[in-house]
Amino acid sequence: MYKHFSLLFTLLIGFAVPNFAQLKSVKAKSGYSYWVRTPENMDKKEKLPIIIFLHGRSLSGHDLNRVKRYGVLRAIEKGKDLDAIIVAPQTANGWDPDKVIKVLDEVLKNYPADKSRVYVCGMSMGGYGTMDVAGKYPERIAAAVAICGGGTTSYACNLTQVPIWIQHGSADRAVPASESKKIYNAIKKCNSKADATLTIIPGGTHGSVESLFHGEKIYDFMFKHSKGSYSDNNTISYK
Repeated sequence: MYKHFSLLFTLLIGFAVPNFAQLKSVKAKSGYSYWVRTPENMDKKEKLPIIIFLHGRSLSGHDLNRVKRYGVLRAIEKGKDLDAIIVAPQTANGWDPDKVIKVLDEVLKNYPADKSRVYVCGMSMGGYGTMDVAGKYPERIAAAVAICGGGTTSYACNLTQVPIWIQHGSADRAVPASESKKIYNAIKKCNSKADATLTIIPGGTHGSVESLFHGEKIYDFMFKHSKGSYSDNNTISYK
């Protein structure tokens, strides 16, 4: 009887909570292979935002498990709860905006995702990649967060169309904070009212700023935007 009760209880729990968080790898024949993480109890009728995370050079290669070492997936592994579809591609040699958008289109086709709430974030080489994706495809990206990277200044005027939070540690020896300042100044030169914020984190190193993915502020910033929305408030500070 006890065995029958246990089986019944298990079945009831299964029906009560039918969808668990799922991390799935997608191996691409061409372009980028990537992780897709969906939240618990995902309702297929409700469209969720997408967060694209772009890693730095140290995680490059052809082993997708490396991509989980830091960033958004690592934060989730440590307990962060994000009601969003997380997409984490891997590159072997720098970020190509066209290939990132190809991954995005595949996810939009296969998951209940909201194309008006697509966010991109990354650090180091992924910070550069973030700015290049938002700069080449500003009509696709609702908001972007670039950490300890830089950007291609030829995209500066396009980047005025995307709310952007650029962050850099003052003590970064791998990528100097001047790289973030350069792309920020180029954006503001193109449009002084652009929704772009530059935060220099006192004492922050190239590695220590990874902690930003474990907090709330960058996600709060991204989630408050959707395509067609615009914020005049571009002052965000650390305490």
